[in-house]
Amino acid sequence: MYASIRRYIMDPGSVDELARRVNEGFVPIVSGAPGFVAYYVLSARGGVLLSINVFEDQAGADESNRRAADWVRENIASLLPTPPEITAGDVIVHKAW
Repeated sequence: MYASIRRYIMDPGSVDELARRVNEGFVPIVSGAPGFVAYYVLSARGGVLLSINVFEDQAGADESNRRAADWVRENIASLLPTPPEITAGDVIVHKAW
């Protein structure tokens, strides 16, 4: 498995609106990417959001990053003043129920 984590910084007052837009607009897009396993968005303190994208391989994670960049540019760029910081790599420990 391969994971990609995107870190976004935004106005804390816009978190609920962004979550609504992502859930309605981006979740169907990312979940249709090849090798999709899971997608999570975490709201951290101070307007920091993390999206965690898990795929069967690096190609799927790379495709999710491309899809995210396009979708953000077209749908929520006004809520995100800076591009995300992206960290990606092989999942080396995994446990699910």
